[in-house]
Amino acid sequence: MQAFLRIAGLVVVLLLAGLTTAFADAAAQSKLASEKFDDIEAGVSALATSGDPQASAVIGALADGKLTYDPASKALYYQKGSDTFEGTSGAKVAAPPSGLKKVKVNNRIRRAIEAAQGALTLMAPDPAVRLAAANAVFKSRDEAALPAIDKALAAETDTAVKQAMERARAAVVFLSSTASAADRVSAANLIASKGDQDTLGLLQSLPDDASQAVKDAAAAGVKSINETLMLWSGAQNLWFGLSLASVLLLAAIGLAITFGVMGVINMAHGEMVMLGAYTTFVVQELIRSFAPGLFDYSMLVAIPLAFLVAGAVGVLIERTIIRWLYGRPLETLLATWGVSLVLQQAVRTLFGPTNQDVGAPSFMTGSFALGGLDITWNRLWIVVFAGLVFAALLLLLRFTRFGLQMRAVTQNRRMASAMGIRTNWVDAFTFGLGSGIAGLAGVALSQIDNVSPNLGTGYIIDSFLVVVFGGVGNLWGTLVGALTLGVANKLLEPFAGAVLGKIALLVLVILFIQKRPRGLFALKGRAVET
Repeated sequence: MQAFLRIAGLVVVLLLAGLTTAFADAAAQSKLASEKFDDIEAGVSALATSGDPQASAVIGALADGKLTYDPASKALYYQKGSDTFEGTSGAKVAAPPSGLKKVKVNNRIRRAIEAAQGALTLMAPDPAVRLAAANAVFKSRDEAALPAIDKALAAETDTAVKQAMERARAAVVFLSSTASAADRVSAANLIASKGDQDTLGLLQSLPDDASQAVKDAAAAGVKSINETLMLWSGAQNLWFGLSLASVLLLAAIGLAITFGVMGVINMAHGEMVMLGAYTTFVVQELIRSFAPGLFDYSMLVAIPLAFLVAGAVGVLIERTIIRWLYGRPLETLLATWGVSLVLQQAVRTLFGPTNQDVGAPSFMTGSFALGGLDITWNRLWIVVFAGLVFAALLLLLRFTRFGLQMRAVTQNRRMASAMGIRTNWVDAFTFGLGSGIAGLAGVALSQIDNVSPNLGTGYIIDSFLVVVFGGVGNLWGTLVGALTLGVANKLLEPFAGAVLGKIALLVLVILFIQKRPRGLFALKGRAVET
């Protein structure tokens, strides 16, 4: 008999608890059926912490503008597609009442909705969902979410998610007028440890009625974050400088070869870069048309083809024009400038004057965070690609017969000819090699710049600056020159602007060349020194 009474009592307690919860849920939902924004905000906050299984659906419908109510009964209804559902039970309604009114939403209600949605997903099984919920609460800073955060923190096992929840709780406590000064100071210190722009904005939004201790903690946090952000900003500029340096290296390394070995001022070098970019465009168009599933491999196909196309055009230019103008630098300058105009017009005729769409493979899209740095995958791959091209060129010059002959011609052309080296063919293949590397630069530039007939024009002057500054014909000098000018350019931009920064850099290079006309690393050899 006693056991029966215990069971009966437990059933009564559970029924009463269920009825109490149901009444609480219904009361929370009824607050939404109001014309007053204060009532709607209170209803959203109450529903988020009520445990109502329909809370997520109702608040989601409110966020999407699909929540309505019956003015007579105060019952809520929401839409999913073309169907209507009752808010309390979630049951599908065949014939909704007439005269339904839409629940009003303003900016304050939207903030409450964001906080409520964050609170509702704090206990989700997926850690990524819980992390996003904690970040949502951090941004909304709704005090009504504190019970849900405390409950989620007690059960959280993932370290990263737990840290995000602790910061979200600290953000709420920091702005709470009911929290103690000690709790708010502790919250300010915890918030400052995140050290990003959102945290800085939060610490700077402290109300004037806060105690002096809280204000001092916030000011110390702002100072610390500003120092951290300044360091990360400098590191980001260094990364931008390294990225620019890799582009300059690719664009200048071929010019360093032709200029150093042959003494030819090739004004059509930029057009070799352009040909490489357009080769990439043609390859991608063919793959899109005949094998779209292979698009991610388009760059692997374009790299050797761009080298061959630009290299072949370079050999053709050398055999038909340049070979007759050796020892006449002014004539080679004018002739190659004319060739550049011809190539630009030919590309305009074939492809049109507008920019062409060159897509990025999946592995080159997006970005990732490294501390406070934002690094895009396409820039990172270009840095890696530039390093591989530079290393391959060094191996070619150091360990191949052609590289030995090219170095011999560079250092003493007449002696190399006397030793049986066919200097005219070394010149042709050297010009082709330099043009082919420029084509590789065009493949890389197609991922970060507009592919147009004028693509190479923007890099020819910078390429000459890199070559002359580093030392004509010296690959290591070209590398150092590209790194120096690329990093210096990006470090000057925040202070002087892009245009004035380039002008200042040009003046510095001119002054440097006045002191060291052969650049940082001058080539050595009898012919060179004479």
